Amino acid sequence: MQKKFVGSLALLLFVNFLIKPIWIFGIDLEVQNQVGSDAYGLYSAVLSFVMIFNIVLDLGLAHFSNREIATDPQQLARHFSELFMIKISLAGVYFLIAMGLGYFLGFWSEGVQLLLWLSLSQVFASALFFLRSHLTGLHLFKWDAVLSVFDKSLMILTAGYLLYFSKSGIDVQTFAALQALAYGVTAGLALVLILWRVPYFKPHFRWLKFRKKLGRSLPYALMIFLMAMYTRIDQLMLQQLIGNSEAGIYAQAFRLLDTFNQPAYLFSVLLLPMFATLISRDEPVSDLAKLSFVLIYVMSLSITLGGVFEAQELMAFLYDEHSEISSGLLQILLFSSLSMGATYVFGTMLTARGNLRELNYIAFGGLVLNVIFNALLIPKYGARGAAVATLVTQSLSALLQFRLCYRLARLAWQKSFLWRFLAYSFQALLLAYGLSLLDMDWYWSLLFIIGGAAASVLLWKLLPWTQGIELLKQRLKDRNST
Repeated sequence: MQKKFVGSLALLLFVNFLIKPIWIFGIDLEVQNQVGSDAYGLYSAVLSFVMIFNIVLDLGLAHFSNREIATDPQQLARHFSELFMIKISLAGVYFLIAMGLGYFLGFWSEGVQLLLWLSLSQVFASALFFLRSHLTGLHLFKWDAVLSVFDKSLMILTAGYLLYFSKSGIDVQTFAALQALAYGVTAGLALVLILWRVPYFKPHFRWLKFRKKLGRSLPYALMIFLMAMYTRIDQLMLQQLIGNSEAGIYAQAFRLLDTFNQPAYLFSVLLLPMFATLISRDEPVSDLAKLSFVLIYVMSLSITLGGVFEAQELMAFLYDEHSEISSGLLQILLFSSLSMGATYVFGTMLTARGNLRELNYIAFGGLVLNVIFNALLIPKYGARGAAVATLVTQSLSALLQFRLCYRLARLAWQKSFLWRFLAYSFQALLLAYGLSLLDMDWYWSLLFIIGGAAASVLLWKLLPWTQGIELLKQRLKDRNST
């Protein structure tokens, strides 16, 4: 099992780092360059809108099924038959919400096709996530890794043909339709794999039987919904208050922020079971928290400094228009990645501890604060105001989560560590500034800043390598025993 877990994890990381950059920079970014900021701004606003209410499609079902089936794989047929009809019912509720609220937001008159296709793509995406949870519950990790990028691979082939080989090009409606098709085909393949493994399939609806168990997962669903609201609502408010073009310009910078956060997110996926194991054994989590926080912080800080000092050249290289405006937005948004990286650690720890009520309070406060700041700043400062609102909201949320973890988990971080942490941050900033002054091409400067900032952490002895290696060995041993 240990060899299977490590091999599957390596495959998952490999295919994601291979396919996702091609999708982001070769397809999604090029679509914006071809259709323009105005059309893409409408697309990004509708996409943010349908993603906010994505949790209606799941309500914790994937989390529940993954846990239950991993405990007893023999329950797969019964669980899948029961949950299948519930998923279909939730899809109907989701469409009613999306269409109804979309009408009041004016999407029917301006982008009804986008609303329909993107809502359908979210239904298929949620179905895929749900089906993949059954595959991981059955320890079919390699199939899960393949399906994690199969939809993006289809998009690269279909949208890539229209972008680079077809004379007709592409528009946002066609782009949205292709996404729905890709998600649908991938979900269909996942369904075939599940049906292949179940001895019987008899869809039936037993809501009363499932309601009690579902209630245990609703706090997770609420947390995901609140966090989706205050991370996605800025693009929606920009489009509603200022217009499509401003939302499109903001999307240029937000795309890179989302991309740069992916390594930290993938790393955080490993943290939840590791934290949960330590907590269940009543063992201290301080060393793991320190190791993971420093690793993610170094990764985020290095990329942030490189992006901040080379923002203008980077955005001009990537985009055909508005690069001088979006580069300023990127500089602001990248600093929020430091806070997002911290929440990947401390939010995960609080989730493992079961402190969902406290997390939901913080998320709700972040949502209220984000809406207030956006409402005040967007009318006057446009996309820059939305970027500042994101930075402030994410920073305060990260600080509150850190303070809560420090108190509840009794993190034994010595003052000497905190002083070395601050000294490293200041030294990395000076190093990045000095490298940016050297006479070299911008891409070499970007690479040297990222590499130099990351490597210089070794000078300050911030990483507890020994404890980290032991914790990873113990996690692999736990996997081997299951």
